[in-house]
Amino acid sequence: MVHVQVGIKVKIYSKVPIAHTGMSSEAGMPKHETQGFSSSIPPKLDVYIWDMDETLILLNSLLKSSYAEGFNGLKDVQKGVEIGKMWENLILQLCDDYFFYEQIENLNYHTPFLDALAQYDDGRDLSNYDFNHDELSPPDDDANKRKLAYRHRVIAQNYLQGLHNILDHEAQKFWDELYDKTDEYTDRWLSSARTFLKECSGQNKDLVSSIAFSSVVPNTTNANHQHVNVLVTSGGLIPSLVKCLLFRLDGLIPHGNVYSSCVVGKTQCFRWIKERFNHPNVRFCVIGDGWEECQAAEIMRWPFIRIDLRPDKLHRFPGLSLTTVGHYFAVVYGSPDDENDAT
Repeated sequence: MVHVQVGIKVKIYSKVPIAHTGMSSEAGMPKHETQGFSSSIPPKLDVYIWDMDETLILLNSLLKSSYAEGFNGLKDVQKGVEIGKMWENLILQLCDDYFFYEQIENLNYHTPFLDALAQYDDGRDLSNYDFNHDELSPPDDDANKRKLAYRHRVIAQNYLQGLHNILDHEAQKFWDELYDKTDEYTDRWLSSARTFLKECSGQNKDLVSSIAFSSVVPNTTNANHQHVNVLVTSGGLIPSLVKCLLFRLDGLIPHGNVYSSCVVGKTQCFRWIKERFNHPNVRFCVIGDGWEECQAAEIMRWPFIRIDLRPDKLHRFPGLSLTTVGHYFAVVYGSPDDENDAT
């Protein structure tokens, strides 16, 4: 068993005043996003809905050795398992040290997105709030829902700050080395998936943030065609947010675009997303490896691209291309007016 020493200092809330985001829990979106596009000719919008594990990242397949076994002896199986265990330990440690995971997990109360209890947040300055002694209990009343909403606000703030502003030097070094080691072992799966995610967002970080936190406005070199990445994972919300940070996806997937389907199911999450990005020129595409997102995409009548870990397949990383995604879009929505729309 691998024992990880990362030298992390416990820090469970930010030392700066943490502002209230003012977001609504309706359909998992800010209130103003329900208003749609004000332009007389709305821009085209492609919404990519991603699964996480064994799609954007590899973890369970490392722990269970299924990734290595697909290479028929060419990969060191035990090395993959050890890498997976190091990630597992690091994820759990960060969840507990910075994201209230143990406190919230003990409540047995799972929220599907970070803003689910925002209506209970009164905007209090949390700089000197004592999260260890506020007697948080299951949120069956407004008082405890408010306490949980406070924690969600801090989690959002820590996500925005990023791990480089939270972890000490030793922990950052361990994290960087583990990422590089994993990327090398998986033939650049992690970095390739991240690059493709950037391509799907139009290679514009500011657009992703603007769609998540304000009205959708032209903010790319092609103002007539916009893109956004959304994550819907069957894992718990807090571990999923931590995975986004650790696997360097936070700059491309804002915390407001992360949904956990572990209680409500992926179909319900997809319906929220459809309502959130509801306007005449929107297209949705689901990308993942599991039956649940495949079934949910079928119910929504959205294209679904199944990721395959086997090394001889194209729907994997490296391998998946915008051209391939464009073909899936075309099957459901028809061919684009401009051949360059897919890119």
